[in-house]
Amino acid sequence: MDFQAESPELWEFLGSLRHGELLSGTVASIESFGVFVSLDDGPPHPIFPGVGFVTVAELTWRHIEAISDAVQVGQRVTGEFLQFDTHNAEARLSLKALRPDPFQAFADRTEVGRIMPGVVTKVAPPLGVFVRVEEGIEGLIRIPEEEPGDRPQPGEELTVVVAMVDRQGRRLLLHPA
Repeated sequence: MDFQAESPELWEFLGSLRHGELLSGTVASIESFGVFVSLDDGPPHPIFPGVGFVTVAELTWRHIEAISDAVQVGQRVTGEFLQFDTHNAEARLSLKALRPDPFQAFADRTEVGRIMPGVVTKVAPPLGVFVRVEEGIEGLIRIPEEEPGDRPQPGEELTVVVAMVDRQGRRLLLHPA
């Protein structure tokens, strides 16, 4: 569909938006690939349930199992405008951009060598196990598959040592204490 020809008012509205602008609306539909948002301002979309769209990665800083852990249909949301998706004629939004990144706050107060308690959240062969050390903060303990012995299991409490904090990659590497 040629959105520019079929819906010039939509194209004009989307073209007028600027990166960083805040847009509000209502969650219109939750799909496996993201969330459609019916924006308060601007025309309706001719095909999709909303002109705004939030990818799963832009919903929240937290790890979520299902999109419904972050938002619900009918919920009011405000997001930061990222870009005009000219292929789908959508306003790409970020909800997480309006919240502080908990990983950066963790990195500010955590040094390599710090010993802390954690809970195993996931066993991920061949990598190892993921351990939650704070709400929303998980790190990896590398355990090679060929290493003999029992692997920690989800729910198991461990004491860990911070081995690496990668701010840019938002990664935390841990070792058993």
